[in-house]
Amino acid sequence: MKQVYMFPGQGAQFVGMGKDLYEGNAQCKEMFEKANEILGFRITDVMFSGTPEDLKQTKVTQPAVFLHSVILAASLESQGKFSPDMVAGHSLGEFSALVAAKAMSFEDGLRLVAARANAMQKACEIKPSTMAAVVKLADDVVEKLCAEIDDVVVPANYNTPGQLVISGSIEGVAAACAKAKEIGGKAIPLAVGGAFHSPLMEPARVELSEAISKTQFSAPICPVYQNVCAQAVTDPEQIKANLNLQLTAPVRWTASVQNMIAAGATNFIEVGPGTTLQGMVKRINPEVTAVSGTEL
Repeated sequence: MKQVYMFPGQGAQFVGMGKDLYEGNAQCKEMFEKANEILGFRITDVMFSGTPEDLKQTKVTQPAVFLHSVILAASLESQGKFSPDMVAGHSLGEFSALVAAKAMSFEDGLRLVAARANAMQKACEIKPSTMAAVVKLADDVVEKLCAEIDDVVVPANYNTPGQLVISGSIEGVAAACAKAKEIGGKAIPLAVGGAFHSPLMEPARVELSEAISKTQFSAPICPVYQNVCAQAVTDPEQIKANLNLQLTAPVRWTASVQNMIAAGATNFIEVGPGTTLQGMVKRINPEVTAVSGTEL
């Protein structure tokens, strides 16, 4: 039985996240305090007792989800409950997965996530943009539909068969949503700050690539299934190259899960806030097990 430890992305956050780890484990408290020091503000105050609006700011959300995930992974490891045969993360979660798999240090991972959040926030301010989930249509139908729109709109997150998130300009996404409804699909606008995983994130990708190039990467303790290729990667230089492309490329989550199952994965453990990835895995293949790391 092969185990996958998977790490959620932006949107999984909730007020109070990580507080039990901070209060119940000296090692976890030390990691949280180190994060406060690196970030230059007490993110723990926002995570544990801020408002949902405070927590929704990209510069807070991304480090907060990352911290909850990697510190929970460290807690599981200290209890002998972290034994991955493979890891994967959804969008932001890929950074958590890389730290948990020892491909980079906790400190470097946090600095990259903070740089990523700030770069994305700036890119969002350059041009108003958005995302929407399209359901009840096959992936290739949505791909063709996006290609026919005379504006920026692309497939961004291949979450499950029949659920593809699109991303682009406000006009482009609106036009694609209207077309999807015309052919029997359903489109759900997402409350996000911008067009993540689209060409509109190119300024952020360029900025983040500079930070990635200065970061030390090591061979991970197990294969990492990266978003841009949905394949197992262990070479540090290849990990780095794929990470450089992540902000403007789609998240190939469906293919990643299918490929991990083909490689023998039977047990998927979600490490971090929320249960979104467990739901996706069960929709992709109901025969595998998907649980939360907090249940171990």
